[in-house]
Amino acid sequence: MSGTSLDGVDAVIADFATPHPRVVSNAFVPYPSDLRDALLALNAAGHDELRRASELSVRLAALYADATQAALQAAGLAAEDVAAVGCHGQTVRHQPALGYSLQLNQPALLAERCGITVVADFRNRDIAAGGQGAPLVPAFHDRILRDAREHRVVLNVGGISNVTDLAPGRSTRGFDTGPGNMLLDGWAARHLGTAYDAGGAWAAQGAVQPDLLQALLAHPFLAQPAPKSCGREEFNLDWLDTLVLSHHMAVDVQATLLELTARSILDATWRECGRPDALLVCGGGVHNLSLMRRLTSLAPGVRVASTAELGVSPDYLEALAFAWLAQCCLAGSAGNLPEVTGARGPRVLGAIYPA
Repeated sequence: MSGTSLDGVDAVIADFATPHPRVVSNAFVPYPSDLRDALLALNAAGHDELRRASELSVRLAALYADATQAALQAAGLAAEDVAAVGCHGQTVRHQPALGYSLQLNQPALLAERCGITVVADFRNRDIAAGGQGAPLVPAFHDRILRDAREHRVVLNVGGISNVTDLAPGRSTRGFDTGPGNMLLDGWAARHLGTAYDAGGAWAAQGAVQPDLLQALLAHPFLAQPAPKSCGREEFNLDWLDTLVLSHHMAVDVQATLLELTARSILDATWRECGRPDALLVCGGGVHNLSLMRRLTSLAPGVRVASTAELGVSPDYLEALAFAWLAQCCLAGSAGNLPEVTGARGPRVLGAIYPA
């Protein structure tokens, strides 16, 4: 899995032979800075996009192969021990209203490099059926994190934030809430020269600017009802630059962006899901201590905790979900939830590239 945070590739080897999936091994391969910059640039229209996208797809396939090999070595396994690689690819455009979502990948090359069957292109079948193609992980959350007595909302804070509503006696729902780490990381990169604001320490030094926060919260996506999904098309530094005024200090903007992330998550959750018993957090945002503290402060009476407390790694949950989606594809089982994505019905997701 490589997500909108553009930090690198997460890989897991998953064993689904038991009722609760077991992570056999994991690996992380970071993106070189030039690759990250090139991918970020490709999220906007520019010169010679087809060539750039094709060359980046080849580079990505090599990194996906490296991550796969690292996970195999960590587990002491060979290629023939693995049924398939589920590879999401790197999203550079997500436009379900226009009928497509584009993830850069070269799954044929990945299959050739690894000697393992590859399942890729998970989103477009759902979009073809009228859905958003996202989020896709709620079906997996439902399988491993649902509880018969406790109302749980699973919050994934990647570049974009999304939630899965697991309420006893109700069908599973899920949707994107808006920005997660995306704006925080971009602003930190611009002003600190770092990939992210470690632990939210810089944001904690600033003061929330009410006028800026009000303008940020007025983004039309935040008021849309579910099902909905978003990406860098909606939330990016170019949009932010139209709202930040010269009197705003950079550290105060970071504090305000953190407040935007927390408020947009909880506003959407209360509106669409009601108030849960527990908010279970995964994704890179779980390591932002300032964000976790703010979520806890804004949600009195709700248990805010990492999915690690339930034995599920917050860093590798999404990669685990795409391993499961690959298994579903090979079995001919639906991987989407129509009530989450808005598709006309259940669909088998993914395209298969045999070893």
